[in-house]
Amino acid sequence: MGSRYGIKARKRIKEIDQKQRRWHRCPKCGHFKVRRIHTGIWKCRKCGTIFAGGAYIPATDAGMEVEKSLKLRGNAL
Repeated sequence: MGSRYGIKARKRIKEIDQKQRRWHRCPKCGHFKVRRIHTGIWKCRKCGTIFAGGAYIPATDAGMEVEKSLKLRGNAL
């Protein structure tokens, strides 16, 4: 990406790329071995768990809100 796209767009893409490519925590085993294998598909290299998540990070803000509401609902019952 040359100077054609501007500094803001290049910085934003760089930040997203860094978040996407780092190791993430596995929801099943808890180790930092989760990597993206395709858009929205994540795999833990330790336990082999494959799960759906966000396009660039495994847990999106909306997904975390849903989990919170389900936990609250489960405690109320």
